[in-house]
Amino acid sequence: MNLRGPVGVLTTSAGAPVSYTEATTTLNTPLIHNNFFMDMIYNIDRERMPERINHGRGTGAFGYFQVTHDISHICKADFLKKVGMKTPVVVRFSQALSERGNMDLVRDIRGFSIKLYTKEGNFDLPCNNIPVYFYNDPNLFVRFLHALKRNPATNLIDPNTIWDLMTLSPEALHSFFMIFSDTGIPAGYRYMSGFALHTYQVENKFGDYHFVRFHITPCSEFKYFTTQEAREIAAEDPDYLTRDLYRSIGNGDFPSWIVSLQILTESDVKKAGSKVFDVTRLLPLKEYPLHQIGKLVLNRNPINQFADVEQLAFCPGNLVPGILGGPDKVFESRVFSYRDTQLYRLGKNFNKIPVNCPSQVRTFTYNRDGRPDVGSNEEDIPNYYPNSFHGPVPYMNKPRAGLISIVEKKADNFDQTNQFYIEMDSGEKSRFLETLVFSLQPVTKVLQQRALDIFKVINRDLAYSVAQGLNITMYK
Repeated sequence: MNLRGPVGVLTTSAGAPVSYTEATTTLNTPLIHNNFFMDMIYNIDRERMPERINHGRGTGAFGYFQVTHDISHICKADFLKKVGMKTPVVVRFSQALSERGNMDLVRDIRGFSIKLYTKEGNFDLPCNNIPVYFYNDPNLFVRFLHALKRNPATNLIDPNTIWDLMTLSPEALHSFFMIFSDTGIPAGYRYMSGFALHTYQVENKFGDYHFVRFHITPCSEFKYFTTQEAREIAAEDPDYLTRDLYRSIGNGDFPSWIVSLQILTESDVKKAGSKVFDVTRLLPLKEYPLHQIGKLVLNRNPINQFADVEQLAFCPGNLVPGILGGPDKVFESRVFSYRDTQLYRLGKNFNKIPVNCPSQVRTFTYNRDGRPDVGSNEEDIPNYYPNSFHGPVPYMNKPRAGLISIVEKKADNFDQTNQFYIEMDSGEKSRFLETLVFSLQPVTKVLQQRALDIFKVINRDLAYSVAQGLNITMYK
């Protein structure tokens, strides 16, 4: 906070100066004649916007992305065209399943969403801190969200609905195992990785296609909290992750990440099939190694959290020339859902809110009116296309095929779920099993048994270890 003197004379939102009497008392005068009071009360009644149904709690910061390696032969996007080139960014970190009022240090997937303000418009890259998603069929989206949120009868988080969901859609266990592992509680947003989940189709200036997955890895080491450490810290500071990020940037210790790609050719895709687009599965690093393309640095805190973070709006459909998106149905469904969320929360003009504006390029649209902020409302430009006057016109592009068509199969990831389990060292495995058992203990016997039956298919040692923790006898 600024400790200097007053910035100016207090006014109402309409600009009228507020007298000392109006600002300090409402007693013995008609309230309706006190413009300061009326202005304040009407505003406070409308101060909250609808909460994000997902990723409700979060914070953010500003910075830049800098190109470190030339990949123009892979992708023609302008912001990637030259080594050393910097593009301004804003990043929002969040908790995927938590509500806005939750503590920071809960076991959850974290969001790591990046908006790059490029000279070809905004490129949004919504990421999570684990590299796989719950499902590959978007028909499950509402089912997952409702089962993982509060029970409509008790208004409580219900472990029975969570495990009912996981055992009815066991492909989700790959993600949940990562949540139950050490990854589940990062020691700070600056120690956290980001993964864009989808395999994006990109093209170079010749129209040649490649396919990439984005990986964002902290330059500092990855750090996590155990469940007990998180409980102890949260008891003292429930906003620990938010405070840590803000202080780090404020003290000049700017968080940074290496941005890399896994790159596949068209022949790689033909050989591997549609499983390379399955967001419930990893792309093996041995087959598709990482190629560094740049560095992400956060060096400026928000000036106002509501204006700079709460109003921040992402959409996977915000793409730039050279980056076509993902051909999978989950990507397609997210384009619908994210955009609709912003329309509901912020109104049709959400891209005119300063933090969402494509600030590196001047926009010309035929969109008009609606809820503020409308800005200049396109001034005197005609409001229809085509027109015979001075309205904007589209650029002439070469015809292109667009996203490839794929045939998707039901998620099948138990091989990778098993691999994730067996690759843990003894300490990680012990903490993972303890967390898994703790989650299953309050669940009904029927769901416990159903979970154990699935665990047995994934890994028999896993099933027997969990059964032992639950005091359930399992027979070989």
